[in-house]
Amino acid sequence: MTIDELNNEAVNLLKKLIATPSFSKEEQDTAKIISSFLDTHQVVNKRVGHNIYAANKYYDVNKPTLLLNSHHDTVRPNKGFTLDPFSPIEKDGKLFGLGSNDAGGCLVSLMATFLHFYNTANLKYNIVFAASAEEEISGANGVELLLPHLGAINFGIVGEPTKLEMAVAERGLMVIDCIALGKAGHAARKEGENALYCAMEDINWIRDYRFEKVSDLLGETCLTVTVIETDNKQHNVVPGHCKFVIDARINELYSFEEVLEIFKQNLKSTFSPRSTRMKSTCIALDHPLVKAGIELGKGYYGSPTTSDKALMPFPTLKMGPGDSARSHTADEYIYLDEIKDGIETYIKIVRQIV
Repeated sequence: MTIDELNNEAVNLLKKLIATPSFSKEEQDTAKIISSFLDTHQVVNKRVGHNIYAANKYYDVNKPTLLLNSHHDTVRPNKGFTLDPFSPIEKDGKLFGLGSNDAGGCLVSLMATFLHFYNTANLKYNIVFAASAEEEISGANGVELLLPHLGAINFGIVGEPTKLEMAVAERGLMVIDCIALGKAGHAARKEGENALYCAMEDINWIRDYRFEKVSDLLGETCLTVTVIETDNKQHNVVPGHCKFVIDARINELYSFEEVLEIFKQNLKSTFSPRSTRMKSTCIALDHPLVKAGIELGKGYYGSPTTSDKALMPFPTLKMGPGDSARSHTADEYIYLDEIKDGIETYIKIVRQIV
């Protein structure tokens, strides 16, 4: 197929996906649409949970493999929508609809790229396409469930809206639950030890602490307290327990273990990370994927947001049509030209590799 034909196929598929609700954990219907689309193009595909994957026609277990991945789940529409989030509306060169930008445009562009190479014999690399679920909630039944079924993957492209610039690094995310302990008492008599005040000592330390290693790509590791609460229901009780939550955005120069050790040395509160899955990542600037992008004139940067890239134990480049600033916004949209540009760019990058 020509680029124009691939683009038409991609846009029509995206419209079907927009029209079909696919909230995280509820992607069963869009999984069917994606599988049916691949069936229509005589591409053998398989399903694991709500994840769909396929390999190029001449897949060879003795060759290294490139993964093309994006997700088909969406967040729920926010209350600011003035348009029907499930109506794919074209207007002023834009395609409106929930998931159009995050990450439908990337998904259909990567799928078109996969189709472009699907029947090509004698490639140096296998190409595997994967449409994954639960990305928006970092769910266990998304790409983590899928990866063991894909065989050995050497490197990959993760489709997220980056204005087709290269996100070569990505901050990790660690959410930490903390508990400050005091001793309950009557407020009128100033009894006990106020756990809220104990928590504030640690919160002040968190606010003021600066990590020494600053990344050229991702800047500082950032700590933000986002939740604080006690178990009190009455105003006259000195709280004996105070809970608070730290949102830690960690650059690629620190391991999660190093950050937790710093907490251990400085916090009086007890603490426990909810998960250590969403690691910070970085792909080398001399990696063939990055070099291919640079040859096309693409810039590179470090992304402050997390994606399924964090869950992949191999080098990945995050890149795609659309703009992250539009993600999760009311009346979400993607420019139609961005989809065509995405297909052309992906094909040029992959062609230099395979």
